[in-house]
Amino acid sequence: MDGIIPLWKPKGYTSHDCVMKIRKLLRTKKVGHTGTLDPDVEGVLPICVGQATKIVPFLTDTAKTYIAELTLGTATDTEDSSGEIIEEKPVNNSLTIEEINVTLSGFLGVTKQVPPMYSAVKVNGKKLYEYARAGVTIERPVRSILIKEIELLEHIDKRRFRFLVVCSKGTYIRTLCVDIGRALGYPAHMSHLIRTQTGSISEQETVTFDEIEKMLDNKTAEKVFLPIQKGVEHLDALLVKDELIDKIYNGQKLPLPSNFNYTSPFRVQSNDTLLAIYEVNPKNSSEIKPVRVFQPESR
Repeated sequence: MDGIIPLWKPKGYTSHDCVMKIRKLLRTKKVGHTGTLDPDVEGVLPICVGQATKIVPFLTDTAKTYIAELTLGTATDTEDSSGEIIEEKPVNNSLTIEEINVTLSGFLGVTKQVPPMYSAVKVNGKKLYEYARAGVTIERPVRSILIKEIELLEHIDKRRFRFLVVCSKGTYIRTLCVDIGRALGYPAHMSHLIRTQTGSISEQETVTFDEIEKMLDNKTAEKVFLPIQKGVEHLDALLVKDELIDKIYNGQKLPLPSNFNYTSPFRVQSNDTLLAIYEVNPKNSSEIKPVRVFQPESR
């Protein structure tokens, strides 16, 4: 079993819970997820199985798309609706759509973000949420994030609005909501969140745990999987001739192709078959070297 399960993660599950459940359902240990989703958040969580686990870091690095609901007037210690209120301010006048749009557009591009205390980011070998649960607040590293798209979807009422955001790996939407609220002049928190896309894997392609179990019962488990290639479609593709296939499967370095203008790393394919992921050799820029090789079962 090699491929990507485009799971729709339900509320109440951690990403690790999802991995453990898939391992149990498929009776295999070679399973990994591609980007943590908080237990209260539902949405697209690609699960890699078998050889697909080789692409976990590449799929994790892709852009993510979310639909978030922001509530003005109250801030919480967790930056979402599960936490304790730590600040309040009445929202007496409804913001205009123009005011919200102008503020949202100010977050486009590369910006700085401080991870929330209730997060899995490690500082001095300890996760931030462990400090938070002990009542300790520490200085956190400022990180650069990229907001590729941000768009108001619905102005629900004077306290709440929904927006779509496409962002880089490592972006905390909870913190983004707090920062947007601050820019609007109010304490704020994230009151709801759904992830609708990871890389090229969208909500429309996902399956639920119930659907996976039905496919397994009907012995149609192959329908659960997307091909490994689906998880690396964002990488440039180098097409090679058949005479190179054995060398690639054997993990050999190759001369840098003429007129090479690919991003590194990149995928190597023979027609529609994904063979490997290569990169320019950091020790010899005149050659390329394998990062991951996807051996067919017949070899």
